[in-house]
Amino acid sequence: MTFPVQLPLGPVLLPVHLVFEVLAYSLGYRLYTRLRNPDQDQISTEHRLWIFVGAAAGALLGSRVLGLLEHPELLADPPGGYLYYFTNKTIVGGLLGGLVGVELIKKYLGVTASSGDLMVYPLILAMVLGRLGCHLSGLEDGTYGAATTLPWGTDFGDGVPRHPTNLYEIGFLLLLGALLWRLERRGSLPDGRRFELFLAAYLVFRLVVEFIKPTPAPAGWGLTAIQWACVAGLGYYGWLWVRSIFRGTNSQIAESGAQSSQKQRHAYDSGKTD
Repeated sequence: MTFPVQLPLGPVLLPVHLVFEVLAYSLGYRLYTRLRNPDQDQISTEHRLWIFVGAAAGALLGSRVLGLLEHPELLADPPGGYLYYFTNKTIVGGLLGGLVGVELIKKYLGVTASSGDLMVYPLILAMVLGRLGCHLSGLEDGTYGAATTLPWGTDFGDGVPRHPTNLYEIGFLLLLGALLWRLERRGSLPDGRRFELFLAAYLVFRLVVEFIKPTPAPAGWGLTAIQWACVAGLGYYGWLWVRSIFRGTNSQIAESGAQSSQKQRHAYDSGKTD
């Protein structure tokens, strides 16, 4: 296979990454509409549309900002001029920015039900298609891995066998989707847990896989911007889960105390009657 893969359409060569991006958005949305049952959805169609707006705005901003922070040394003198500020993007920034945008919109609308659970499988489909486009784009996309001597190292056109990190991600996403589906077949998950597990698992994967990419951490940072974003996202979910455990424990203690008081009152009343 020669990289980048060209997709001829008559006399025109279609950019492979753009083609798969369009497929990712269109098929991902198609799966979402197939999975959503308006009669059973706790969130109204109008609120869903506003949540989509918040997700899109947050994802656009988050993906661009984190993409720029990958190379902070280029911010003062961007290659290619000001267009550079609008072309860099990263999925991690898009997911975390989208999460912030959704939570802000939901708080404004007063929506408390999870909106992310319904998006997990459409997101996995869209990300798999997008990463396939990244892989077929070769060196042009900039998401390839570092050089490797492993037998499955891929030459993207510069004569250097590299980790096919996009294929790693595709395999991980498919496995994650299968595990979530299997987990839910064994019993229903709490509201919002499907999305939490999906995003937390993906952040762990990206935190690890960034170590085999050629993008170095900025001087003094220790980790790349993407890895620090993953750490922040995982810290947020860790805080949420610990808080929910403490709330559950305190609720059980309060309920147990109330039941004990009720029993004592009943015993007192019974003795008084006798």
